[in-house]
Amino acid sequence: MSVPSTANLGNQQSAVAWDRIAASKEFKDFMATKKFFIIPAFVFFVVYYFALPVLVGYAPNFMSIKVAGVINLAYLFALSQFFVAWLVAWLYIRAASGFDELAKDIIEKTQKGGE
Repeated sequence: MSVPSTANLGNQQSAVAWDRIAASKEFKDFMATKKFFIIPAFVFFVVYYFALPVLVGYAPNFMSIKVAGVINLAYLFALSQFFVAWLVAWLYIRAASGFDELAKDIIEKTQKGGE
C-alpha cells in the first residue's frame, strides 16, 4: 500500500478548495458580472467586424460613396475597426480592474476559511 505524497495531498486540498470556491455564491456572482461585460462586448465586436465584408458585398454602392478624394466609406469603416478594437480593449481593462478586486475578495475570504 502506497502512502500519498505531500504533493498529492496539496493537490487534493487545492481541488477541494476550488470546488468550495466554485460552488460559492460570491464566485457565481463574480462569473455573472464578467459575463455581463464580456458577452455583449464580444457580440458587438464580432457584428461590427463582419459588418464590413457584408456591407461591401451587399451594399457596394453605399460603401463606395466618396468622403474625401479617393477615400470612401469602406476605407473609413475599415479604419474605424482599429479604433473600435482599441476602445473595446480599453473598456475591458477598466472592467478587469473591478474583476480583479472581486477575485481578490473571494480569494481572501477562502483563505480565511469563510464560504
